Amino acid sequence: AGNVARRRSSVCKMARVAGAEICPVDVGMAFPVDHPGIVQKSIRRGTRNFVKEPAMTREETEQAILIGIETVKELAANGTRLIATGEMGIGNTTASTAMACALLGCTPEELTGRGAGLSDAGLIRKREAITRALEVNQPDANDPIDVLSKVGGFEIAGMAGAFLGGMQHGVPVIIDGVISAVAALVAARICPAAVDAMLPSHMSREPAMVRIMAELGMEPILHADMALGEGTGAVALLPLLDMALRVYHGPHTFDDLGMAAYTPQEEQA
Repeated sequence: AGNVARRRSSVCKMARVAGAEICPVDVGMAFPVDHPGIVQKSIRRGTRNFVKEPAMTREETEQAILIGIETVKELAANGTRLIATGEMGIGNTTASTAMACALLGCTPEELTGRGAGLSDAGLIRKREAITRALEVNQPDANDPIDVLSKVGGFEIAGMAGAFLGGMQHGVPVIIDGVISAVAALVAARICPAAVDAMLPSHMSREPAMVRIMAELGMEPILHADMALGEGTGAVALLPLLDMALRVYHGPHTFDDLGMAAYTPQEEQA
């Protein structure tokens, strides 16, 4: 997080190439980073241990969602026209996978991946932690905020709010990997119209990503086997959007190119 604040992380380097600005927001990091490069909106210092109790209270979760909505409102007021989501977290594919299991009715065996690179033993521990968290907390699949509060995290709640804020303020919001994708799923469950303001970016290697994208009716554009996080996949989409818009707004008709229009030819026997 300190590297993000100092604009030294991978996503910061990519954002410079894409002509994008970084806006890191501390919604609830366990250890604060005192740097002017981070927007300080922390609700509490870290979530609780979700294998023993709910990660957050419902009130904390709702507050984090509102922070995401408010952040988009502020960015839109300052002229931002497109937002790419991302997060800096260690181990938070565990929380996002637990949420995906609860929201999609799947088992940890079906959806748990290796994150940034777990060993076989680490993957087993991760599945066990998710299984315990679901058993202890019994999240209600019909109540996305209940799921988010019990087995999610502040960063996921903030991004869910960002997707809702994008819908409210007319700003498209790009989904990054599985962590922001489960936040997008929460936003869609809270308000289905929020999907209209979402753009998929890349297909994360996490097994839950395929199921979440199918649930949202989306097909990510990039398939690069990425597992970095930070919003790098979402930022990687930006140059492609710029190129697509350049072609769309440029001379691209047959008349412009001085060519006869193409007409479909029927197959001949």
